[in-house]
Amino acid sequence: MLRTTLAGLRAHKLRLLLTSLAIALGVGFIAGTFVLTDTLEAGFTQKVTASADKVTVAVLPPKSQDPEREAGLTARDLDKLRAVPGVDEAQGLLRGEVILLGKNGRAAGDYPAQAISVTAGKLNRTTLVGGGYPNGDSQAVLDENTARAQGFKVGDTITVLDRKQARHEFELVGIFDPGIDRDLSFYGGVGFTLPTAQALSGVKTFYEIDLAGTVPAEQLKRAVVAEGFTAQTSAELASDLAKKSGMGTEELGMALLLFGVIAMFVAALVIYNTFTILIAQRTREMALLRCMGATRGQVFGSVLLESVVVGLLSSVLGLAAGYGLGALAMAILQAVDAPLPTGAAATLAPATIGISLAIGLVVTVVAALLPARAATRVPPIAALRTQAEEQTFRAGVLRAILAGVLLLGGGGLVAFTLTMKRGDQATLFTAMAGCALLFLAVLVLGPTLVKPLSSLVGWVPRKLFGVPGRLAVNNSARNPRRAATTTIALTVGVTLMTLISVITASSRASIGAELDQQFPADYVLSSQSAEQPIPRAVGDALSGRAEFEAVVRVREVDSRLGGQRIFAGSFDGPLDPPLASGSLGALKGDTALVPGYLAESHGLKVGSTVEVKAAKGRTVPLKVVGVLKDEAPLSGVTLPPDAFDRHFGKVGDQQVYVKNRAATNRDEARKVVDAAVEAYPVVKVLSTTEMRGEFEDALDMALMIITGLLGLAVLISLVGIANTLSLSVHERTRESALLRALGLTRPQLRNMLSIEALVLGLVGALVGVLLGVGFGWLAIRSLLEDTVFVLPYAQVGVLVLGAGLAGVIASLLPARRAARTSVVGALASG
Repeated sequence: MLRTTLAGLRAHKLRLLLTSLAIALGVGFIAGTFVLTDTLEAGFTQKVTASADKVTVAVLPPKSQDPEREAGLTARDLDKLRAVPGVDEAQGLLRGEVILLGKNGRAAGDYPAQAISVTAGKLNRTTLVGGGYPNGDSQAVLDENTARAQGFKVGDTITVLDRKQARHEFELVGIFDPGIDRDLSFYGGVGFTLPTAQALSGVKTFYEIDLAGTVPAEQLKRAVVAEGFTAQTSAELASDLAKKSGMGTEELGMALLLFGVIAMFVAALVIYNTFTILIAQRTREMALLRCMGATRGQVFGSVLLESVVVGLLSSVLGLAAGYGLGALAMAILQAVDAPLPTGAAATLAPATIGISLAIGLVVTVVAALLPARAATRVPPIAALRTQAEEQTFRAGVLRAILAGVLLLGGGGLVAFTLTMKRGDQATLFTAMAGCALLFLAVLVLGPTLVKPLSSLVGWVPRKLFGVPGRLAVNNSARNPRRAATTTIALTVGVTLMTLISVITASSRASIGAELDQQFPADYVLSSQSAEQPIPRAVGDALSGRAEFEAVVRVREVDSRLGGQRIFAGSFDGPLDPPLASGSLGALKGDTALVPGYLAESHGLKVGSTVEVKAAKGRTVPLKVVGVLKDEAPLSGVTLPPDAFDRHFGKVGDQQVYVKNRAATNRDEARKVVDAAVEAYPVVKVLSTTEMRGEFEDALDMALMIITGLLGLAVLISLVGIANTLSLSVHERTRESALLRALGLTRPQLRNMLSIEALVLGLVGALVGVLLGVGFGWLAIRSLLEDTVFVLPYAQVGVLVLGAGLAGVIASLLPARRAARTSVVGALASG
């Protein structure tokens, strides 16, 4: 039996290739994910090790008793550590915030830059990529990402604002690599000498003190701990840094593996269908083996052996493809300057090899189990038949019961979801469980749905293409089980693509409506630094201008309600925040509006008294005159403007909203706004059109990435359609020859098979679209409280047409092969 099986595989190389392709694609994606994440982790480890190896012991500040205040190490601590026996050198690391101005004179970036202390020496952990280190109070270095974005180079003069917004100019003497530091990569970093960094940021304490020792690390750590400090050895520091820096890699790997699992599920369906067809085609072969003395166990073993060979070969191909995909992903990340350590060579870990081979082998063998079991039921008498017997499908009682249970369970969970609180995580998980059960129900009912759906989808082809069209529609439903398995693979991809399209379109509309409600303005002014609000002079310059219909100024300061940290604020201008109860007109004197979450947690309602901390630690009692809804653009306890100034002082504005008059020219209005903020480089101006554009760009990018990843599942399903048609052509060789003998031309035979593939593709797409739209509506309803459901007709239409077209393309080679078969030779082969 072993020789027979291997001989059969050698005799059908094309069949083996088509069968292997689906599993190789799935394994390739999973292997590529592991290669990518392993390479990134290796890069992180290299950088962490290079950084931590310079340190013998790192001293960390004690944990603060007040979670809102960060503890630090002082200059006295630094002197004390220098006196510890075994310490050769000690260096304090300082970090604060400064405002870096771009070449346009405005604050660079959306957030303040990180001011860091940089000194040359054996404990220096700042890696330069150009220039040198700051050697005086008038010199600075800049991280390479910010330098590239702002167009700075070594030798330029950069301007920095200190915490009091005073300007300071520095010679840019070096560009440094932010390495694995997430804050420096995200916010940008400017390096100074230690005294300059302290003066600019106002930070006097160190977040870490590094020690170089003349004794072993463990010995030095014990000596430092004995002095009352918290310390780590270089190995412990490297491990801690690697754990913090590699967190994004873990999330990336899990997200990509999810798409890999989807691809493998689709591949398993394709493999199952392929082996089912192969067993049907080889009925006489199996029967002859039984006549010659082969037992059922030997037949079963031969099919499993074939699946093992296919699984191993396809897994090896997939592993090679995965390594290439991982290396390609690294090259792309490097080309787009991703803030990741992309310099390392692609890594192929032993675990990646073992897992990839195991997944491909197990999925293939498991998918072949049911077909192998069916092979053992072939009776020896089948060897006397001239052709394979057409299999008939009957919906059994077990299938009906299972489908009913799944439909009831899924429908029940979906109905329960509609009664749950929107926007809650439990609601989303319940909706996902209900959708999963409903999808399984469709999977079980697939064979019973194929015939009516084929008739529905094939109505137009039947009318347009005459005899070939009618034959194709009939053929698409002749073997419902096979057709269902073929189309369900495509359904998985189309369902997920439709789901993501609906969620994206509905999220765009819902959040767009929320932006219109919360920010009914044309411009939003904000400060880059939370500690440096917008000067009131900006709002004064804009208020009363003829170009603007309204100017709303929102103020906010830190406060406390009992032991809880909250915001206290006010607004000045025509703002009408939505209220759950109370009246905005009653907001006079020592009164307040409270947000819904505070009202719920502290038992507040209209008429209650709320006591908040004001300036100089005074407690101010305020009468509650309204409770804000969750969607209100005010996040804290809101006072009238005069009461706010009286209790908290005349602080600057946190945000300013500007709405143009209908007749105002937009360009002219922008010039007025820019002129008002020209003297205040920290104040940033963003139009709501730009805000919505940035949000929509982010959604479109996410949609494009997810669609591209799901495209792999669709590609595998199309391989399945091509595989099914190729094997069906072989199975129906005599039938096709008979049709040719009765007058069907070669083009008509090709058209028949192409239309059959078109019908199968459209059936899979139709089911996928219906499920995706329903699941998308439920998901968006569960995710957001106020939702605007949008059905992206264009995208859905493209999906359906694309699935049909792809099915036709998948049929081209099988149809060409069928048309070239000799009529006489095919009729004689029986």
